[in-house]
Amino acid sequence: MAILTRSALSALPHAIHRPGHDPAGITTGIVHFGPGAFHRAHQAHYVDRVLDADPRWGIAAVSLRSGSTTDALKRQDGLYTLAVIDREPSMRVVAAHSEAIGPGEGARLRALLAKPQVRIATSTVTEKGYCLGGDGTLDFAHPDIVHDLNAPAEPASVIGWIVAGLRERRAAGLAPFAMLCCDNMTGNGAKLRAACAALAREHDPDLAQWIEAEVAFPDSMVDSITPASDAAFLARVEGALGVADLAAVQRERFTQWVLQRFDMADAPDLGSAGVTLTADVRGYEQAKLRVLNGAHSSLAYIGLALGHETVFEAVSDAALGGFVARLMHQDIAGSLKPVEGLDVAGYADAVLERFRNPAIRHLLAQIAWDGSQKLPYRLLDTVADALDAGRSVQRLAVPVAAWMAFARRMGLAGEPITDPLKDVLVRAATGPEPVAALLGVRQVFPARLAEDARFREAVAGACAAFERGDVGALLAR
Repeated sequence: MAILTRSALSALPHAIHRPGHDPAGITTGIVHFGPGAFHRAHQAHYVDRVLDADPRWGIAAVSLRSGSTTDALKRQDGLYTLAVIDREPSMRVVAAHSEAIGPGEGARLRALLAKPQVRIATSTVTEKGYCLGGDGTLDFAHPDIVHDLNAPAEPASVIGWIVAGLRERRAAGLAPFAMLCCDNMTGNGAKLRAACAALAREHDPDLAQWIEAEVAFPDSMVDSITPASDAAFLARVEGALGVADLAAVQRERFTQWVLQRFDMADAPDLGSAGVTLTADVRGYEQAKLRVLNGAHSSLAYIGLALGHETVFEAVSDAALGGFVARLMHQDIAGSLKPVEGLDVAGYADAVLERFRNPAIRHLLAQIAWDGSQKLPYRLLDTVADALDAGRSVQRLAVPVAAWMAFARRMGLAGEPITDPLKDVLVRAATGPEPVAALLGVRQVFPARLAEDARFREAVAGACAAFERGDVGALLAR
């Protein structure tokens, strides 16, 4: 079977959307570390749209560990298929990558990072890929960082390569590239700047000072569900295209990239491609945590109590879907401060529409994992704000009670709970006073919240309804 290449584009079926620019006419302006499925489905999609009008911003895909993706991109002239899975699915060929660099090609990467035409570097290597410790600062005991300290010219880590590239540009009198972290870490730009400066400082304090003062490290937030490209999916793509595609990816229709504004003369027009440029990424992060993630956890714990298996099933339950919509619009939205460019009501509606996507099979049981770590940020911060403002917490107490009922149900049935506090939770949830015992778990509930009579009474009342199996009436109230 032939594979997807530039020469195959003209023969693709009409239903397959083609690039809006000549793939052979783009040049490299961005170096990206970690060209996994999320990058190809998300960031590269935005850049692909920019390239339709400005060919300077082709992406060099760099993989430091595995060569499977970069090898596929090389074979396919940088092309691959992006499948949008929704009620009305679609496929388009993305042509955002101008070149690919795999493991063992350090000399090519070093030369590329030093080119004046490269103005931006980006990364999606997951949080652990930045070699940070538990406090969010660079872990000097990490094996890759130990290696980079001993051999700075041949880095092993992403941090090491960023510093090496910036070192060569400074020595050559070139302006630094801007460094855009596209992994979901709070304050990701500031953390990456601090990590790069810390590594540079070990050999060259002046370089560290230059990095801190001159290099842009804007914060960002990204979002889009990107299921794995399994064999069945790749077979569907091949059937649709008539050629094999070794790098095809799929995602939901919804996609979001929020980026802190940064100074760059003649920068790519990311805003025209749908990127949200703002001075307040933290506000968007909080909205995502409370609106999206808070609603997700609510659907998970209440939906499991009602016997549902997936997000789509849960939100399609009229009583539960209506309850979560009211929770988002009337309780969670009211806890958020105004953020430049963010329409909270519109965002909540978009989140509900994402949940109603029948093509995404998102298991409630998986969302329910690690509740003790998630609830404080997803729901309890909203509860605390409501109490401080004198607003009702009756509705907000329901998903908290649903989590408690989940822990009790699993504990009594002897079924395992995926949670770092599982033993503590099971003991508390299966005891004679489960509500009081769980509210006493200080790793989850701060004292000022657990001891507030308004919250305790609301949670106890909702827990009693779950215990009686009277969930429908609870949601209606």
